[in-house]
Amino acid sequence: MDRSQRKMDHIQHALSTNDLQRNGFDDVRFIPNSLPNIHYGNTLLVTDLGPFRLTSPIFINAMTGGAAATTEINQKLAIIAKERGLAMAVGSQMAALRDPTARESYTIVRKENPHGILFANIGAEATVEQAQAAVEMIEANALQIHLNVMQELLMPEGDRDFSGYLEKIQRIKNKLSVPVLVKEVGFGMSADTIQKLVVDIGIQMIDVGGRGGTNFAKVENLRRSQPLPMFDDWGLSTVESLLEASILANRHLSVMATGGVRHGLDVAKALSLGAEAVGIAGALLRLVKTRTIDECLQAVDAWHHEIRIAMTSLGIANTDRFRGLPLVIMGQTADYARLRGIDLVGLAQR
Repeated sequence: MDRSQRKMDHIQHALSTNDLQRNGFDDVRFIPNSLPNIHYGNTLLVTDLGPFRLTSPIFINAMTGGAAATTEINQKLAIIAKERGLAMAVGSQMAALRDPTARESYTIVRKENPHGILFANIGAEATVEQAQAAVEMIEANALQIHLNVMQELLMPEGDRDFSGYLEKIQRIKNKLSVPVLVKEVGFGMSADTIQKLVVDIGIQMIDVGGRGGTNFAKVENLRRSQPLPMFDDWGLSTVESLLEASILANRHLSVMATGGVRHGLDVAKALSLGAEAVGIAGALLRLVKTRTIDECLQAVDAWHHEIRIAMTSLGIANTDRFRGLPLVIMGQTADYARLRGIDLVGLAQR
């Protein structure tokens, strides 16, 4: 199967499996503030992700590219990013690096959003030269390197050799002139993985990319003649991954959270758990495939409104203040955290 058909399969199955039902964010509760002493109109959505000052904590995360039909999707996403001042990443550019006819499905993003913050995207198997070419292709401000081991193992035509990935990431990080962010694609990150990236090779931005949104294990199982459904629930949730990342909170590390974000309150919870920015992919893919641009913009406005409602009701004017608020973690997430030795009492009483 060629890559363009694979890209279309991924979109079709992502839409059919991504129903955004209950997930780990439902185990997280804020402590209400009945005397917030603040005006809704004074709340600011500005946040910093590594060296980037973002006007919104919402980040349009990597989705697609590499097929003719994906050009329109990326074009619409780029328009949304431009109109609402959102940073944006494209999907894996390996297809365009191997087939120049696929380039337009990525370059359209910079054409539509000439002054926006854009992240290029490649896999950890890439060479330094491929990483640089991906950045140059869309004049990117930064590069995402994605990790997707389970997806590759379930993908009929996927990779089977993951040797030397950490060293490859380090070479790219050391050679590129733009910042590098390492992201998971929906299976979450453990403290051990984060430590290897941050402590061992000096990565300063990660996206924990947890379970709860688009499930690429299910997507690939739908493409297999003999599915392996026992791996459909593989990985850590986004909330579990953020708790894992908190173990390294004293390090110079910027965290992005993606996976299962359904609305502005989920964004607020992710920010309170330590994220600087929150990626949305599946929910936006569904919007651009089924709604007009104006309706998509209205949805983004609604998410921003929901974040500001949370800020006002909690008595904070700036998004970085979320990280000082007490949070109560319950349910399966609490069970997981206790077994991992994560201090939930301290989180609830901070």
